[in-house]
Amino acid sequence: MTLYHFGNCVALVYVPYYLAYKHSGLSEYGAFWKCVQAGMIYMFTQLIKMMVLATFFPDNVEEFGSYLIGDFFKYTVDIADLVGLHFVLDGIPGKGHSKVLTAGIGWATAEVILSRALLLWVGARGAEFDWIYIQKCLESNILLVQHIATATLIWLRSRHNLNNNLKTVVTILLVLSCYKSLLFESLIHILKLGTWLGLVVKGAFTLAYGLFSLSIYAGMAELMGIY
Repeated sequence: MTLYHFGNCVALVYVPYYLAYKHSGLSEYGAFWKCVQAGMIYMFTQLIKMMVLATFFPDNVEEFGSYLIGDFFKYTVDIADLVGLHFVLDGIPGKGHSKVLTAGIGWATAEVILSRALLLWVGARGAEFDWIYIQKCLESNILLVQHIATATLIWLRSRHNLNNNLKTVVTILLVLSCYKSLLFESLIHILKLGTWLGLVVKGAFTLAYGLFSLSIYAGMAELMGIY
């Protein structure tokens, strides 16, 4: 039973990533090693973030006046993820859709391997069933959509022919993406939402975030003729 639960969790986490890579056409572009490079940049970025957090942010967040303010400053370090994704996109040749998919899938895959593999191996193989691991697996799929959408917004932000009003909106969304976890945690705490309902809220926000990114990209792609 424990191995069955562990196998279900692994499939729920990693199969969508494999299908996204396989059916997005990236395998035809030979983008595997570019995804690996994106993962390496992800790991380097996380190392830099940990060094910054350890150096400038003490464990006792009460020194900042409150937990909320302390968390706000800590999540500000996530801007490094945007910089890392920007470097990934710059290093990928090809059209826009292949660049954003390679960067997004490579980045998301590295994150899910580093954040979920050990968790599932240690926890999901336990003697007792716990829904928390199913929730973590579903959250990983939400993160896949979010990272692809974020890569799309970063690519759009770098376009010189993007409308200034849209560029402002894109910039705001990118900045908000750094504080999404803080916003979700605060919202769940204030509204006293359960874990499942909180997951639904995250999924709904990510869906809207992704659809908005896709709509802007579709308009830009049609304008530039890069479908």
